[in-house]
Amino acid sequence: MLKRQSPGAPEHSRDPAAHGAALPMSHNDSRSFFNLSQLVLSAGQIKPSPALKHSKVTYFEVEIVDVQSKKQICIVDKVPPASTILDVKHKFHKACPQWYPSRVGLQLERNGPFLKDSISIQSLAVSSIITLYFTDLGQQVGWTTFFLTEYTGPLLIYLLFYIRLSTIYDQVESRKNFRHPVVHLACFCHCLHYIRHLLETLFVHKFSEGHTPLKNMIKGCAFYWGFTSWIAYYINHPRYTPPSFGHKQVSYAALAFLMCEAGNHFINVALAHQTNSGNRTCFPSPTYNPFTWLFLLVSCPNYTYEAGSWISFTVMTQTLPVGIFAFLMVIQMSLWAQKKHKLYLKRFYPEVRRKAAMIPIIF
Repeated sequence: MLKRQSPGAPEHSRDPAAHGAALPMSHNDSRSFFNLSQLVLSAGQIKPSPALKHSKVTYFEVEIVDVQSKKQICIVDKVPPASTILDVKHKFHKACPQWYPSRVGLQLERNGPFLKDSISIQSLAVSSIITLYFTDLGQQVGWTTFFLTEYTGPLLIYLLFYIRLSTIYDQVESRKNFRHPVVHLACFCHCLHYIRHLLETLFVHKFSEGHTPLKNMIKGCAFYWGFTSWIAYYINHPRYTPPSFGHKQVSYAALAFLMCEAGNHFINVALAHQTNSGNRTCFPSPTYNPFTWLFLLVSCPNYTYEAGSWISFTVMTQTLPVGIFAFLMVIQMSLWAQKKHKLYLKRFYPEVRRKAAMIPIIF
């Protein structure tokens, strides 16, 4: 049974405050406490302000020395460790405005290779002072400008010969002689070849470190434009004679030409896709597209298809200028292919070691 509290019990036993309970608050006090709680909750967790960290950054001084005279040109100071060679070129250009970045060649040693723009300064530093040798690379042009100029010329030059200008051919003889169908077919194939190159330059190829000396563009244009004039003059001449084996020779050669052009395009797209996706750790592999199966045999199938196009064009037109041009192109592309093949062997040895460079077994 419960015992009733005796009336004589001490008063403090009924006092809630004596046992740690809260005292009753008035209406205004409870409202103030509620507002204070809402303010604290809306402010979020109170965090102590972090202590400021003082980090000591080491800057480099880059001394630019002329490679010929060994005289100091200028000193680029306060270069952060994360800076690249391109950043140094921009600062050098501010100090010496006559040399813009694309014209500046920097070397770590006098006879060493030119440093790429992407190399970091920190990777070259042995001390806080770095000495680089300067070489004036001359007037520069972008790679896109280089290829557009080189390929636009043959396209327009060939069309000028195709319409048989009065300043090139005798107009009476031009009207008198009938044009063989191979003349029109050759014009179509030649234009298709260079239009493909122009479109791939604009929309497929990605050019890094994008400058080259102007003299290289002049030499390239002289080669392509000169040979195009020679080729177009003979094929579109009123006295041009068709191939010896007639329609069959032209048809088979034209079919081979179109297949090589298609293969060249698909190989370039495959290489560009590999570059854009950033997957450079493995050698390009063939896909479901049959034109890419040439990767199984050679490491540079784009050069193989390019050589096939000009050999087919030679057979189709049966002219000496085209044959000489095709011969020179095969030699040049075999040299490019061997150079690339050596680079592939260093990067993708297990995948490339059994492949040829351009033509199976031969190169």
